[in-house]
Amino acid sequence: MVRVPAQQKQNDIRSSERIVSGLRFPFSPDSPMGNESRFQLCSGLLTDLYELTMAAGYIQNHFDALATFELFVRHLPHRRNYLVAAGLAQALEFLENVHFSGNEVAYLKSLPLFGKVQPDFFDYLRRFRFKGDVWALPEGVPFFAGEPLLRVTAPIAEAQLMETSLLSILRFQTLIASKAARVTTAAGKTSVIEFGSRCAHGVEAAVLAARAAFIGGCAGTSNSYAGYRFGIPTYGTQAHSYIMAHADEAEAYRDFLDVFPERSTLLVDTYNVRTAMKKIIALGRKPAGVRLDTGDVLSDSIWVRDRFDQAGWNDVQSFVSGDLDEDRVESLIRKGARIDAFGVGTALSTSADAPFIGVIYKLVEVEMEGVTRGTAKLSEEKKTYPGRKQVFRFMGDDGKFVQDIITFHDEVIPGAEPLLIPVMRNGKRLEISDVASATRLARERFLAARELLPSRIVALTPADPGFPVQYSARLEKSCEALRKSLVDATPLQSC
Repeated sequence: MVRVPAQQKQNDIRSSERIVSGLRFPFSPDSPMGNESRFQLCSGLLTDLYELTMAAGYIQNHFDALATFELFVRHLPHRRNYLVAAGLAQALEFLENVHFSGNEVAYLKSLPLFGKVQPDFFDYLRRFRFKGDVWALPEGVPFFAGEPLLRVTAPIAEAQLMETSLLSILRFQTLIASKAARVTTAAGKTSVIEFGSRCAHGVEAAVLAARAAFIGGCAGTSNSYAGYRFGIPTYGTQAHSYIMAHADEAEAYRDFLDVFPERSTLLVDTYNVRTAMKKIIALGRKPAGVRLDTGDVLSDSIWVRDRFDQAGWNDVQSFVSGDLDEDRVESLIRKGARIDAFGVGTALSTSADAPFIGVIYKLVEVEMEGVTRGTAKLSEEKKTYPGRKQVFRFMGDDGKFVQDIITFHDEVIPGAEPLLIPVMRNGKRLEISDVASATRLARERFLAARELLPSRIVALTPADPGFPVQYSARLEKSCEALRKSLVDATPLQSC
């Protein structure tokens, strides 16, 4: 495989590039609308319209409340026993940079819906900067349904306007990191390379999927920009088109080896795997590896390994790709395939078997004129709990995680580790590290934590029982008191 060394330092990134949600894309300041002629990922308009209408209501009515919202998953998706927190770095970068340009404010003013809205609201948008506080799970931490992934405390209009983008940013990377965790679990000690850029839902999704997959345990990516931006090891082989462009398959291999004499990975299934292998060995020039993309991968991988061993090329690696997911990877390993690395594309970059997570962002506390009250949704199917929260994780005598308890933010649980940490105060990140280091640390955090999860939770099959998560007695009592005050105390009227 052709591997490009990861860049660990990003200090040479050109100043003519704009930071947008963890990525950098070049822009032309001379374009007709200046910087606004291109899609900007720090725009305040990256929100649903009803967030803006609610914000207008808060501002125009001088509803000056301090609000706390929590972002969490109500239920684990299909075949997931846990999720992996990812996307926090991009979420915080968005919060630090989000704003409304003059043209964006003018656009809103032009909408008939905002025709009667007072000028104060539009002045508010022109000055808008997020100035709230954020607590969050560090990236790479495994978590479960009901546990806050992020907690935002800010003036209510600010916190409301951030909902859509925070959900989008954290949902996607958490989804892909959690899928990668399954694929890399299935692969065991065999490396997995994220190969899904061309299958991702857009170029930004491709880059961030590569980042999330790396956090979830992948060894690298095929995406060159992800390697450049996040310091992720990059890998590449060759396509069938390169072989077909040459009149002779052996000539294609020879030419490629001339360019990459020590790092060539040669594709051997364009025509016939065994014929291709004979041609490579006949050249007498040992490649770094070969790639199998189609056919009977199980038997071909064994045959290829035997042929290389007979030639004395024991260190030539066998790389397999082509419609792989965790189930097929697990099956190939269990049946004795001789594979050194897997390239997983579509199933990984789209989380094909579970393409969404039910992440929600709910108001849990309002402070106004010195009075704080908890808020909650009380319908049975969508019940939430009031108040700012913390999550505590217990470890058993065997060194494995055994239970989580969700509590009020100020509760203390002896013998357990609090998971949520402060990450932003007054709209500024508390710690800023280079993006490569942050991504690498998140991956290390996940790999270490996965070793501490019970085996039934790490398994690909649904866990029975699932990981125990409960609410503290104080939270349960508070929720019941709120229910009684809002429901039981309200007299029912006859129809």
